[in-house]
Formats: sequence, structure tokens, C-alpha cells
Amino acid sequence: MKISDLKAGMKRVDLKVKIVSVGEAREVDTRFGHNRVATATVVDETGETKLSLWGDDIDKVSPDDVVEIKNGYITEFRGDLQLNVGQYGKMNKVKE
Repeated sequence: MKISDLKAGMKRVDLKVKIVSVGEAREVDTRFGHNRVATATVVDETGETKLSLWGDDIDKVSPDDVVEIKNGYITEFRGDLQLNVGQYGKMNKVKE
């Protein structure tokens, strides 16, 4: 799957993307408790989108890393599509 194929509400998204930037982590309170969240910008050859990073995932990636998302899902936040790993998904660094 490619970024240009993504639509809000999609589930079971498998994607390989390059991290362009990682925003500042911020503290949030959720129904699951206190946590950190950051937004990364990711690209592939078809476009760019945002990636939500939660907790320890924030420290696992940096710009220019290539990651593979398995079983992610797509939401829309403030008019932008957002890729989410979620509790059932996986994110792993890969070689280009």
C-alpha cells in the first residue's frame, strides 16, 4: 500500500515509509492514563502524511529512518490524514 491510497477510516494498513521529521513530544491524559505523544511526518514515493507516535515509539525513530507499519489504521485530525500504529499494530525500523 502507498500513502496516495490512504483514506480516513481504513484499517489493517501495511506501509513502508521514511521519517522526515519528528515533532516535540507532549504530555496527554487519555482514558488509558497519562502518556506522551508526538507527530512525525512520513513520506513514500507517492506523497506524505502524519504518523502518531505514542510512548516509547517516539524515542525509537529519528529523521531519515525507514519504518514498516503493520496493521495500522487511518484517522483524520484537523483535516489531515493521520497514520496510527495502535495497540494491535507494529512499527519496525528497516533497511532502505
